[in-house]
Amino acid sequence: MAEEDKYLETARADRSVWLMKCPPVVSRAWQAASASSSDPANANPVVAKVVLSLDLLRPEEPPEERPEEPTLQFKMELAQTNTGNTPKSYSLNMFKDFVPMCVFSESNQGKLSCEGKVEHKFDMEPHSDNLVNYGKLCRERTQKYMVKSRQVQVLDNDNGMSMRPMPGIVGLITSGSKEKKKQAPAKPSDVKRTRRDRTEMENIIFKLFERQPNWALKALVQETDQPEQFLKEILNDLCVYNKRGPNQGTHELKPEYKKSTGDADAA
Repeated sequence: MAEEDKYLETARADRSVWLMKCPPVVSRAWQAASASSSDPANANPVVAKVVLSLDLLRPEEPPEERPEEPTLQFKMELAQTNTGNTPKSYSLNMFKDFVPMCVFSESNQGKLSCEGKVEHKFDMEPHSDNLVNYGKLCRERTQKYMVKSRQVQVLDNDNGMSMRPMPGIVGLITSGSKEKKKQAPAKPSDVKRTRRDRTEMENIIFKLFERQPNWALKALVQETDQPEQFLKEILNDLCVYNKRGPNQGTHELKPEYKKSTGDADAA
């Protein structure tokens, strides 16, 4: 970026400008008028004019009832005449009580400028002279949005021939996903395990605890290939669950069973 583009041009910062809230229909009319301008050299053609009205024949009012400023009426008229039902005249309601604002612009080269500060703010509404055209415009807009974008089409060929896949299309549909589902091994949690005899399972658990003193529930399920709930019932009777300490989350035999297994080993 050039050195001069880094600064804000403020030569017109003190200029008073008007801010007007413009409806989309007026903005489109202005753009159409600017595009159809017959003078290509004029970059800013006249698209509308503002008429200021002041009632000089208004009867004199007492000083205490007289407003500080004379009552002004603003009216805007579009310069383009072939706008269809778009209102050509608009009443401008002026406001002075608003947040202080400034207008900024940016050129095609990226140069920033302050075009002035907002002195008056205007809201726009169709003038009473164009209420008929405005009513037609509203009806056209309502009818436009009532039109359904989706339509139902009745097929003449109702024997289903048009829905059959064409030759060669079937081969494009791969069945790899189904084959993968069939070949994928079932998860251990999905396998249906068969319960053994309880006495047999108690002996197996005693032998496992002879191998090591502490076991987690998941490890016992893998070693015994038994349902988890069935193992919980047996462990509740034979073991103690460690809630804290270095062996937290594991089971160990109750003291009376530890003694009995130790005696059996000694014998």
